[in-house]
Amino acid sequence: MAGFRTYRTTVKLDNWFEDRLLEEDEENQHLAKVQKGELNAQKVDFIKHHMMRPVQLTVSADKRLHFGDVVMLLNIEGENPVCTTLSVNAEMNPLRKIPFASIVAPCGVSGGRRLQACVRTAFVITSVDGTPEGCPLLFDQSFALRTTSGFAGGLYLTSEPRSFHKSAKLSRLQEVNLESELTFESWWKVVFFDPEERMEFEGRPVPANVRVVIVHCKTNQALAVLGNFVQAYSRFTFPQAFPQTFSHSPSFFLSRTIYGNEFEVTAHSFLDCHRTERDNNHWIVCTGDPSGEGLLFFSRTLSVAAGMETIEQCRKEFSLSNIKEGPVAVTREPCHDA
Repeated sequence: MAGFRTYRTTVKLDNWFEDRLLEEDEENQHLAKVQKGELNAQKVDFIKHHMMRPVQLTVSADKRLHFGDVVMLLNIEGENPVCTTLSVNAEMNPLRKIPFASIVAPCGVSGGRRLQACVRTAFVITSVDGTPEGCPLLFDQSFALRTTSGFAGGLYLTSEPRSFHKSAKLSRLQEVNLESELTFESWWKVVFFDPEERMEFEGRPVPANVRVVIVHCKTNQALAVLGNFVQAYSRFTFPQAFPQTFSHSPSFFLSRTIYGNEFEVTAHSFLDCHRTERDNNHWIVCTGDPSGEGLLFFSRTLSVAAGMETIEQCRKEFSLSNIKEGPVAVTREPCHDA
């Protein structure tokens, strides 16, 4: 058989001298790649080393979000809460040699399980309308989410309308990625998670570490992570030809990255029968803990850590009780999704 060696190379048979020279050339090429940093394993280790560096989140003294704050975006969904963070999915570029100064655009994002603040999970609230840094972020006010400077490159979270040529790889929904230029596709806004209270909270400061919905300004689609999402909820979005594939395969939305299997992040509003966003669209903008123990969100009480802040608590904490007098009674019938 051609190319098959019956004996070791130390056994001198046939073109043994040429075979030895070829082995020496391969070894020299490998050593040259190691010195230049061209091996894939070296590139992966280099990216992980810089992307996993810890970052100090902004500590909010007034429990509100401000322009210029360094925050993390956390999603908690399901009856058994599963925490997912919006993470930069910096992949290996085979054409680049290490060391390089920063990642390049376009760069993807995904939903990771790492809850520590690092370069990969930290974002900066950036103004798009000239609002100076330090001013509170208001509900329905446009802003941009930018990665930290340095190795993260200061890229902006961007989403474009779904088209035949541009969509999410797995779900085929509206794609979300990172771009270097600040455009209208990079504008987002924060709305209150309960649609019945959004008009009352419009124009008021956004509290930190509570559930909110982040909406894309151009397409009016909410930022979502496809974690424990079951496709039976969106039977009109996906093809009818594969009902069992989409209904019984939540792992269909797991993308394989150099950081492990992570969930896909898209811009799509998943609504229930009450026209309310599901847990996939609920995000908690986390700030730092003054005690230095990580996220302030996880250092609070168990009820708050489960993400079950009530409207009354939010109003009491941020002096919004004058919007409506008396307790809020919301009665809804349970949803029965097919």
